[in-house]
Amino acid sequence: MAGPDLSAADNIAVSLGAVTKVYDNGVTALGPFDLDVKRGEFVSLLGPSGCGKSTALRLIAGLTTPSSGVVAVSHDESEARAGHAVGFVFQEPTLMPWARVRDNVRLPLKLAGMAAAEADQRIGEALAQVGLSDFADAYPRELSGGMKMRVSLARALVTRPDILLMDEPFAALDEITRFRLNNDLLELWRKLSMTVIFVTHSVFESVYLSQRVVVMSQRPGRINAEFRIETAEPRAEDFRMSAGYAGYCREVSTALLPAYSGVASA
Repeated sequence: MAGPDLSAADNIAVSLGAVTKVYDNGVTALGPFDLDVKRGEFVSLLGPSGCGKSTALRLIAGLTTPSSGVVAVSHDESEARAGHAVGFVFQEPTLMPWARVRDNVRLPLKLAGMAAAEADQRIGEALAQVGLSDFADAYPRELSGGMKMRVSLARALVTRPDILLMDEPFAALDEITRFRLNNDLLELWRKLSMTVIFVTHSVFESVYLSQRVVVMSQRPGRINAEFRIETAEPRAEDFRMSAGYAGYCREVSTALLPAYSGVASA
């Protein structure tokens, strides 16, 4: 299956215009930062620690407000998209240890006051999407790290978001698990036609997953470079082993190098 058509200039899901973020302690974390993400696009934000990647996600999610500039999020109002505009997957799964998997996934629906019958249907659907239908009654302590992250992903998907924000969700996982979850995420993206904005420190992960890689400077974060990753869809292990993939990784790595000069003082 080919990736979504990105040719329509007016089909913007997320737009950040001249956005800055200055925290109360005086630290300027971001900006001025300009980014447009088209509906259905998979974009990775790549850069050193402290460059404002996570801040950008929090601004898009409405978890914090910009010090200046404009953040616009366009919600798909169609019946097929009758859900929340934005879902967020954090770096840590942040599961409730006393609650079973199904109840961890239920949390956003419970907070929204959804009826139990509809919530149960949504939970079953979300768990099936992440391959955890057989673990609905398990507790977090009984799950591997990768399975916990799948629960966190299901909790985001259960609201049926248009836009999925992911803040280094696989950073703490071993490479084998990370590769598997990368493949599963791409399959979900194609199936659900979501817009995904993915924060990572990994050049290799960003190139494998993304249609577009946005390389950020050190703090205050700005866009240093952008790369369109052109390859046949759907992506699989043959792309990861290809000369084209290696070439993109070299280009992105080269663009990232200036962001790490003096990063220890950032």
